[in-house]
Amino acid sequence: MADYYEDGMAVRREVLGDAHVDRAVAATSAFTAPFQDFITRTAWGQVWTRDGLDRRTRSCVTLALLTALQCHDELAMHVHAARRNGLTPEEIAEVLLHTAVYAGVPAANAAFKIAEAALADGGSAA
Repeated sequence: MADYYEDGMAVRREVLGDAHVDRAVAATSAFTAPFQDFITRTAWGQVWTRDGLDRRTRSCVTLALLTALQCHDELAMHVHAARRNGLTPEEIAEVLLHTAVYAGVPAANAAFKIAEAALADGGSAA
């Protein structure tokens, strides 16, 4: 039987980087512990580990969805993750431009600003 937590933690570290995951783990409280366990097991351990899409594609989908849903707090982190997964800044811009057509220009405008700042900081948030 798969250990979704261990598998999820391994993928989470590979995609987001040890520094980010270490900060998230250190900031976990009794209140947030069930949520941290949930995202590690479910998002990272059961979804990001699937064979159906490679990590580059998962990053593209994630960037598009975070842009469409205007999840600004998560976007910079996933820009860094996309870079770790092999996307170039130009490909990230293409994802955001494509998303503008379907999710709206204001959402993409905000995402471009966040992504540009994240790319300029060289990955320090990862």
